[in-house]
Amino acid sequence: MIKTILVPATGSDTDAGVFASALTVARPFGAHLAFLHISIDAASFAATIMPEVSSGQVFTDVINRMEEEAQQREQKAKQLFESFCRREGLVVAGTSSMLSEGSARWLREDGSELYWLVEYARTADLLVIGRSDDDQRVPSDLLEAALINSGRPLLIPPSAPMSALPDTVVIAWKSTPEAARAVSAAMPFLPLAKQIVIMTVAEDQTTVEEQGAARLMANLRWDGFAASVLRLEPSAQGAAETLLMAAREQAALLVMGGYGHSRLREWIFGGFTRRILRGAEVPVLIAH
Repeated sequence: MIKTILVPATGSDTDAGVFASALTVARPFGAHLAFLHISIDAASFAATIMPEVSSGQVFTDVINRMEEEAQQREQKAKQLFESFCRREGLVVAGTSSMLSEGSARWLREDGSELYWLVEYARTADLLVIGRSDDDQRVPSDLLEAALINSGRPLLIPPSAPMSALPDTVVIAWKSTPEAARAVSAAMPFLPLAKQIVIMTVAEDQTTVEEQGAARLMANLRWDGFAASVLRLEPSAQGAAETLLMAAREQAALLVMGGYGHSRLREWIFGGFTRRILRGAEVPVLIAH
């Protein structure tokens, strides 16, 4: 069940599309949207990036400039939140007793983006977070921290705002606990899909993967879902690119597992997911 969705409000140009996509996800579930803005502690951040300069006019000037930029981002994020709620008819709720379908609230914290995003994500049903942009307002390490440390699934929308959830769900299947958790996280979306395609890519342990995919298909069919299995041959670009291309052709929601720290950096935050975060045309639901 998805009833609370956390959405970072960064004050960047990508916020509008992420807000719209989050609302598209929320509507079928009657979910509440919580928009979180985190304002950096300028003094602490400056000390981190300038450890050799902890005082003096240069240090003060840097802090003042950072505080000014932080205020501008917060103002932009809050204005976008307010205009978005007015335009979409969302009720701005201050407490849980005021919550209803089509409700939203504004949350604000000072300090570390990594810390507060993870803390709030842990108590939400889903985190909808934008992909990395040129300004790095949503850097890859923020996505990685949220995925690994929050214990909650992430939905990363495509660059263009989502106007509806895809009719097809593609499950990138590997016989791992992470993939199983991703399928569990995707369960609320499956009744909304017209078809579910379990994709495997021919690799070293093809038999194991295919058998697992077949068992998953059988169980999903027992649950009443229209599930099928598609075995893919890896392209010259590799298994991950093969899955991405297939999901794009299906115009699907791609469901995938995120792996442990070393494999995560190499695979999830390597070339494949860098493509996804930078411009893939499909939304991605990922769970660790």
